[in-house]
Amino acid sequence: MQQEKDWSIDEIQNTWQLVSKLHDGQKYGGSNAGERVEYINHIGSVVFEVLNATRLTENMNADLAVKCAMLHDTIEDTAFDYERVNDLFGSEVASGVLALTKNDEIKDSLEKMLDSLSRIKQQPIEVWAVKMADRICNLYQPPYYWDDEKKLKYIQEAEIILYELKDGNQYLANRLQNKIKEYYRFLSTSN
Repeated sequence: MQQEKDWSIDEIQNTWQLVSKLHDGQKYGGSNAGERVEYINHIGSVVFEVLNATRLTENMNADLAVKCAMLHDTIEDTAFDYERVNDLFGSEVASGVLALTKNDEIKDSLEKMLDSLSRIKQQPIEVWAVKMADRICNLYQPPYYWDDEKKLKYIQEAEIILYELKDGNQYLANRLQNKIKEYYRFLSTSN
């Protein structure tokens, strides 16, 4: 079991530096009006969730999980493509990151997510963990400009992610389920 928990701190540091540069200048809407948050904050949050899951899950490949967590949005949101990820990190990481990347050729958002989930389910459970961790982090607080309709749609998507990936990591499935329940407090119609 110990071997799965090992990784090279130098590789992780180098990957973090790369990801920080790739996402430099990207921001997302914070929970307060007008607030803009550095996107690397989201990447770090996903990594923290995954790190905690590796600590609490037997036989989880921490190196694969952490690298996929750091790189999970690179193909989707930066000029970095599958080939570059494959060249630098190998096919297992590249395949995981590609599965976590939405296919923009699919226009319907639900179909796009279901396609990604289908591809994620063909990957090792560490990739499943990254997707659950990603949605957990996105359920902490909605952007200030989301209305209740958008928040409810996000909850429905989270429930689909939970249903599809819950068998990949019990700890993260429980975290995601709790975050979904807690997210209802952000609805203006909630009591």
